[in-house]
Amino acid sequence: MTLDPRITGRIEYGQDQRMDGMLHARILRSPHAHANVLSINTSGVPSGVVTLTRDDVADLEPLYGPMVKDQPIVARDRVLHVGDAVAAVAARTLREAEEALELIEVEYAELPGVFDPVEAADGAAPRLHEGIEFPADLRPDGHNVCHRFRLKSGLGNDGFAAADVVIQDSFAIAGAAHVPMEPHATLAYWEGGRLHLITGTQTPFNVRRDMAALFRIPEEMIRVVVAPMGGSFGAKTFMRLEPITAALARKARRPVRAVLSRAEEFITVNRHPAQFRMRLGANRDGTFVAKSVDAWWDTGAYADCGPSVCTKGGYAAVGPYRIPHVTVDSRCVYTNMPPAGAFRGYAATQGVWASERMTDLMAERLGIDPLELRLRNLLREGDRFATGEVMHDVRFAECLRSAADAVEWGEGRKNKGLAVMLKGMQTPSRTGVALEIDAGGHVVLRSATTDMGQRPGTAQRNLASRALGLSPELITVGPNDTDLVPFDTRTTSSRSTFMMSNAIREAAHDLRQKIAERFEVAPEDLVLSDEGVGVAGSPDLIRPFADLAGLRGDGTFVTPGGLDPDTGQGIASSHWHQAAASAEVSVDPQTGVTTITRLHTAVYAGNVVDRAGAELQNEGSTIFGIGTALFEGIVFEGGQVTNGNLSDYEIPSMLDVPEFTYDLLEGGEHSHGLGEMAVPVVPAAIGNAVAAAGHPVRNLPMSAESVLGAQ
Repeated sequence: MTLDPRITGRIEYGQDQRMDGMLHARILRSPHAHANVLSINTSGVPSGVVTLTRDDVADLEPLYGPMVKDQPIVARDRVLHVGDAVAAVAARTLREAEEALELIEVEYAELPGVFDPVEAADGAAPRLHEGIEFPADLRPDGHNVCHRFRLKSGLGNDGFAAADVVIQDSFAIAGAAHVPMEPHATLAYWEGGRLHLITGTQTPFNVRRDMAALFRIPEEMIRVVVAPMGGSFGAKTFMRLEPITAALARKARRPVRAVLSRAEEFITVNRHPAQFRMRLGANRDGTFVAKSVDAWWDTGAYADCGPSVCTKGGYAAVGPYRIPHVTVDSRCVYTNMPPAGAFRGYAATQGVWASERMTDLMAERLGIDPLELRLRNLLREGDRFATGEVMHDVRFAECLRSAADAVEWGEGRKNKGLAVMLKGMQTPSRTGVALEIDAGGHVVLRSATTDMGQRPGTAQRNLASRALGLSPELITVGPNDTDLVPFDTRTTSSRSTFMMSNAIREAAHDLRQKIAERFEVAPEDLVLSDEGVGVAGSPDLIRPFADLAGLRGDGTFVTPGGLDPDTGQGIASSHWHQAAASAEVSVDPQTGVTTITRLHTAVYAGNVVDRAGAELQNEGSTIFGIGTALFEGIVFEGGQVTNGNLSDYEIPSMLDVPEFTYDLLEGGEHSHGLGEMAVPVVPAAIGNAVAAAGHPVRNLPMSAESVLGAQ
């Protein structure tokens, strides 16, 4: 039996990478949330230590960013959040690097800061970015709004006139830390004018493209090798350490490795805090008529992927319901907070929280069972969503009934809650795969799907095994190296299993055709087995795979789509992720402490490829949701994180996790990702259960104090 290298400790993560002559990097960070940088003096740093300031990167592109170029490698004239990078050093040891940081003198002139997205969007707030060029598909609006996504279907707000009952309320969800076990880590070195990066990233081709633009060199002059990651949960989606590490390596002319401390993780990237104002109109029989969503997403000092977050969170807040008249106004807002980016459950967690709490409030107002109200309004096969797209392979009701049955919904629901959701997948999207026969007779699968601990190698081997009719043992997964693998959009939004399964099928078809050409027979006459390649009707004519070394099949799968940012119409998702959850709780009336007594999730998985991996992903998602519901929220004071460590920032321990159950619902033609499905519905289900127990919470996390104060 071969043990997983994670178990034996032999796996080499990004922070384990080493090279001869390597230097260690540390970053000097701003103590101020907003300030002008008047001067930087590095003269006191020993000569053996390499320093990096704004002067050292003056020949490069001034700004970078995945959606908006608004972030410098190190501060130029201003710092925009506590922890903003001002300078960096590289030294022979970490201790030497830490000591060198203390010798850099920086003079600041503090400026007023703004820390609330609603306030930041107001014209009276300080303007944080000037002269930014926004892409044509974004809609910057007002002082600090870097993107405004609007959706309108039917009569929009005018549709409320047709409703018998209209309710309105406000909801909020705090920022959260990703807390992967392994922090961000990057090793950079230059060789023959070519930049090599060994880094933990979910987006190797995005990194290659954006680094090429930043350093003003062709993409082929950059090689990105993806190290296995000790978790990510969205934190390692886009560039973090790569620019500053590569710039240090360029100046040092030696390899440089940077690894963040745990405290630095809290000021590098977090989940978007969000605020919602929502209205919902219905007829007395419970039929939904109209819904409006106003949302403010705090993207922090830099946009990162915030424009996409506010778009996807905007339509997720509509919910998986038939609503004739919908209006969404979702704003991505700059503040003087640490940057916010992709986070497991990508924007759906925030939107689903507001939407599903609102649904229960309407059920209470109408005196209708919350399960019945949802079933009456859920999208069905062939219905149109608010974006205008027709819904296919719809399993919302199936998920919801599974969740309700698990907590015996009909047996009394005083302390029980439900939630159901839809979440979009990265659309448009493209994935390439190659299947190549090597000299040892194995089929090497080459793809850019990154390993964050979700067992992608197992899933890919199983998919290729099915497509070729071979044992998984004959399939090996090659290294994730942009010099070797075909293009892939990214490993995000639970898209990889769906995209990869289709691309692998195409690559297998192409490989079979090329083998058939070598045999000069029709592809349907080939017989592939673990022994080799044969031809139907000629059982003695079998050639080992090693004889076909070098043959390669290529497959590409593309999904079109996209939304009009002004109307919200188009194709938001090539496949909708679907899930539901149910919870039963006990709330201590004296302390407000919430105990989960039963918890169930039901997610639609399509055709499960890796049963053990699928179960592990769903269990992890459920526990993630418990953390968001009851514990996790970054606390700030004047832009400064006050609980930026794992003593004060609470994540669930094993003692906090109840014995929970789940269903992986199968069906349809495709395999679907499910690494995020339970995350958005678990907090909403728990919140609705807490409300049913007499504490109508509206904000996350549901601390004991907030539960007691909920009215």
